Amino acid sequence: MNVFLWIVAGVLAAFFLAAGVTKLSQSKAKLGENPQMGWTKDFSAGTLKLIGAAEALGALGLILPGALDIAPVLVPLAATGLAVIMLGAIVVHARRKESQPIILNAVILVLALVVAIFRFGPNSF
Repeated sequence: MNVFLWIVAGVLAAFFLAAGVTKLSQSKAKLGENPQMGWTKDFSAGTLKLIGAAEALGALGLILPGALDIAPVLVPLAATGLAVIMLGAIVVHARRKESQPIILNAVILVLALVVAIFRFGPNSF
């Protein structure tokens, strides 16, 4: 189970790091040009940067504390925070009546919850 949780955490970390760095490195206008990122028009540039920073830091929090054995309780906390971000994403896409992104967000939400539940509970460090 430990290997499975590391794999899931690694996949989540890669996804969130890419998403976070994209939001941090590109302007709001550039993000809005992507048809998959139409939701960015509903938020300010500062909010997009905040979301990007939270995603990037959450990605680091999924891997580094467990790998370095420094405050490993941060791993399930990071997973919980990323699950909250995905809940927010589901709400935003539901309001915009975008069903396709909701499916991806729900899958990522479930994976983040699996890491959070098992790292808080039976497979903690």
